Amino acid sequence: MKVAIGAPLKLAFRPWVEGLENIPAEGAAVLASNHLSFSDSFFLPVMLDRKVTFIAKAEYFTTPGVKGRMTAAFFKGVGQLPVDRSGARGAGEAAVQSGIQVLERGELFGIYPEGTRSPDGRLYRGKPGGLARVTLATGAPVIPVAMIDTEKIQPPGKVVPKLMRPGIRIGRPLDFSRYRGMEHDRFVLRALTDEVMYEIMKLSGQEYVDVYATAAKRQMTEAAKAEKEAEKAAKAALAQAGREPVGKGPVVQQQPGGDQGAE
Repeated sequence: MKVAIGAPLKLAFRPWVEGLENIPAEGAAVLASNHLSFSDSFFLPVMLDRKVTFIAKAEYFTTPGVKGRMTAAFFKGVGQLPVDRSGARGAGEAAVQSGIQVLERGELFGIYPEGTRSPDGRLYRGKPGGLARVTLATGAPVIPVAMIDTEKIQPPGKVVPKLMRPGIRIGRPLDFSRYRGMEHDRFVLRALTDEVMYEIMKLSGQEYVDVYATAAKRQMTEAAKAEKEAEKAAKAALAQAGREPVGKGPVVQQQPGGDQGAE
């Protein structure tokens, strides 16, 4: 991945990075990053000497056909780990167990606490399940990471990426050993996640929104749908008005004595 994909990415986009000294030379650590673009999972590993393992839905690895095999090979090559989203607890539990296994091997585990890409470039509330539970179960330090301007490279609807320099800021490791053994306390999970998100906010300079990104996306989708329906209704009303017969003018009647008047 670092040769076949990393070298061209570095040459074409020349990403800059700050805080590389905060990545340990060995041992387990959680890289908790904001999520602006699909390319985040490529730019971050490319700039590090060590391998970073992220998680991806299992469908990327099991699609049949030539395209499916190529996709699976690609995601394996870039360090993605398949997660089966079926079952009672779905992707959340699978992600936690996958992350624990990676960290127990003494490797770097990458996670996006927001749970999905930001819909508008702002930083959204972190989900407390995956990040906090993986951290408390393994005792691994959490390294906050801020991706800078990656969403501007290929905005939604754009096919050809824009050649520009994205950036990465890596913060100092955060130690949460004071919470060990408290992974079932939802208040602890929330506090740990919020602390990490605050550090990401300081690194990225993003505006923070205290709602989940998934909820924000749903609201934006519903608002866009309502706007389209309103526009459609307005056009239908105008069309209907254009089909209605034009009203007649005043009726002129002959008045006695030859005068004319209008009713």
